[in-house]
Amino acid sequence: MTEVSSLTGRLLVATPALADPNFDRAVVLLLDHDEEGSLGVVLNRPTPVDVGDILEGWADLAGEPGVVFQGGPVSLDSALGVAVVPGGAHGDIAPLGWRRVHGAIGLIDLEAPPELLAAALGSLRIFAGYAGWGPGQLEDELVEGAWYVVESEPGDVSSPAPERLWREVLRRQRNELAMVATYPDDPSLN
Repeated sequence: MTEVSSLTGRLLVATPALADPNFDRAVVLLLDHDEEGSLGVVLNRPTPVDVGDILEGWADLAGEPGVVFQGGPVSLDSALGVAVVPGGAHGDIAPLGWRRVHGAIGLIDLEAPPELLAAALGSLRIFAGYAGWGPGQLEDELVEGAWYVVESEPGDVSSPAPERLWREVLRRQRNELAMVATYPDDPSLN
């Protein structure tokens, strides 16, 4: 088997050609990617459910909008906490209850007492479910042109306007991808 170059910490940005409605204009942060498969969360799918309705202790720490995000179509009854810890990118000692994924971005142990992490967190997002791919599945989708792979920025996790994240991520690229940001929502109306 060929060795997989890890994309952990990078963003998958759905191409206009991606036909799966679960990922229409999705921006996915890859939390894990290796030869055994991939796992990520969709950063731009807010739900109408307030964080306080399901994880009361974490509500005050969740960034705006203070709602749960649909992380993907898999295990919608489970919750993941993704947080940015300022200074966490530099190899500082990680706060208890936070595991670095990439740079300053990491996963929160939602079983830990929120007050244990409150002082260290720069931003927090709660996700119901996740996006997952089996061995080689994501690589096949990349070859098919379903995703653009771009660098993530810590602010992507806590974008206050998640509905604009797809265009914003593409617009900041320094190549032809910036032009894709202008792709119309419905090309048939052109």
